[in-house]
Amino acid sequence: MMFSTSGTRGPRTRSHDEHTRPHARRRALLTAAASASLLAAACSSGSKGTQATPSLTGDCAQYQAYAGHSGTTVTMFASIISPESDSLQKSWAQFTHCTGIKISYEGSNDFESQLGVRVSGGNAPDLAVIPQPGLLAQMVKTHKVVKPPADTVSNENNWAPIWKQYATVNGTFYAAPMSANMKSLVWYSPKAFRTAGYQVPTTWSDLMSLSAKIATSGKGKPWCGGISSGTATGWPATDWLEEVVLGKYGGQVYDDWVSHKAKFSDPQIQDAMKTVQNWMLNPAWVNGGFGGVKTIATTTFQDAGKPILKGDCWMLQQASFYEAQWPTGTQVGPDGDVFAFYLPAAGSTQTPVEGGGEFVTAFSSRPEVQAVQNYLSTPQWAEARIKVARGWVSANEKVDKTLYTDPIDQLSAKYLTDPNSTFRFDASDLMPAAIGSGEEWKAMTAWFAQGWNTTQVAQDIDSAWPSS
Repeated sequence: MMFSTSGTRGPRTRSHDEHTRPHARRRALLTAAASASLLAAACSSGSKGTQATPSLTGDCAQYQAYAGHSGTTVTMFASIISPESDSLQKSWAQFTHCTGIKISYEGSNDFESQLGVRVSGGNAPDLAVIPQPGLLAQMVKTHKVVKPPADTVSNENNWAPIWKQYATVNGTFYAAPMSANMKSLVWYSPKAFRTAGYQVPTTWSDLMSLSAKIATSGKGKPWCGGISSGTATGWPATDWLEEVVLGKYGGQVYDDWVSHKAKFSDPQIQDAMKTVQNWMLNPAWVNGGFGGVKTIATTTFQDAGKPILKGDCWMLQQASFYEAQWPTGTQVGPDGDVFAFYLPAAGSTQTPVEGGGEFVTAFSSRPEVQAVQNYLSTPQWAEARIKVARGWVSANEKVDKTLYTDPIDQLSAKYLTDPNSTFRFDASDLMPAAIGSGEEWKAMTAWFAQGWNTTQVAQDIDSAWPSS
């Protein structure tokens, strides 16, 4: 349901003549008082006396805790761009309508680099939606991040401990989780699979065998891919490596890799990189609809899967949030134009699941900023987003799960909440920002664009790792 945000206050009547006659002055004052009464009646329960905070009624009553800041603006900066950002802005439409707090949102492909520039330049947004815990830690070091208000801290009990851990720096909780996404998925066309007689693979061996079969069929390439994403170019390639490391070697090696106890040059990580090389840098298998291996570096991640709809490629490894990138009218479901299946483990790890998410971080403690921060940490906001967003899953455990009517959301929630899964957050998002959203992205891009070998990629990343 959409709500209008066009409500405006009535004009204030004031006398411009310092020498106006008493009865005219009195008439003007009465007119102003009447206007004020009408305004108060629109937003209050009609109780007598002047109130600093209006009492909201009807559909707006649920926003009472955030009232009292009408006419203010809160700026928000994030990496979420259209079309995904369209539903984000719809999700707080009623909040804005009822509270009068405007959220001025800006999304950018250059978010990771621009946030630091803005913060250091004294032009920080009121709120930033940070997708990397490593970047959050970097921002905390600037001493510009503001600790969340009490209500947001209280709401942290609505998330699993692992999510609170990712939003904590040096023992202090800083940022409420906004969303969760399932990365261990492969997008495909059920209709095309059915016509060709292909079965959805349930093991890594079956997946590789299917890829080889499609490659020799002469009917498109088995895989398509794209890692271009502005200054964040390279991040999808890090996901491919992370999936293999987790699936082949399990959570402990994955954790050691994140902390650099296991280096990129170590045998296990090198072996995982060679698995990715045989998969996504295989000229016989990629990049359907775009060209050869090198085109993966110049194809945007938003466009990467679209050749599936034309039969130019068959599969795309990408997260649940990719659902928002399909063209309008695309049917998503088990019998639709596109759907997704769980990416099988590349080794013996039990149900490996890689996920990601975002964290709402404040750079201001103004009351209206805290009101927005508190609201975004509630299950009520998450449910509002679910109602308007395909491919979006909340990290908040208090969310009514029956609201997930989208089949991809249901599939994602199944694995993200599976107690038997081996869940880990995106590794590059956990690594120091200089690596995870810096040198690793650059080196991984060079792997595809310039044909670097795995040893060269590893040496470049390892040598850039910060000493502390």
